[in-house]
Amino acid sequence: MADTRVPVLLYDGECSLCNAVVRFMLRHDRRGRLHFAPLQSAPGQAYLRLQGLPLEDLSSLVFVPDWENQARGAQLMRTTGALAAFAELDGPWRHVSCLRVVPAFLRDPVYKLVARTRYAIFGKYRPRPLEDPAWEKRFLAK
Repeated sequence: MADTRVPVLLYDGECSLCNAVVRFMLRHDRRGRLHFAPLQSAPGQAYLRLQGLPLEDLSSLVFVPDWENQARGAQLMRTTGALAAFAELDGPWRHVSCLRVVPAFLRDPVYKLVARTRYAIFGKYRPRPLEDPAWEKRFLAK
């Protein structure tokens, strides 16, 4: 049976590191399964509002396993969300998701440290064209 889910990764659209991760995932998701939207975008904000999540806290990516079925509480955040997104990739990168065996209480402090310092270390994102114009259709918003 075909997997018809539409997995979506919501990310901080102003963060250079976050945008680099999105571009990495675009390159390594040859099946084109993952879709993306900035947390600041209309779809991102609507999702956060629907789920009762903070609208201004952009320090955590949000992975939505199926955008078409936005069940309350189905989203995955921080390292759990990132690892679930890696599971959608092709090739050896999908095996990064095996790190889920490490408990989140051990993974998330490192994530939170990077999230707090991401602008100081990586700076603000400066928009530039996508490597492949076909990737444009995988964004719910930019």
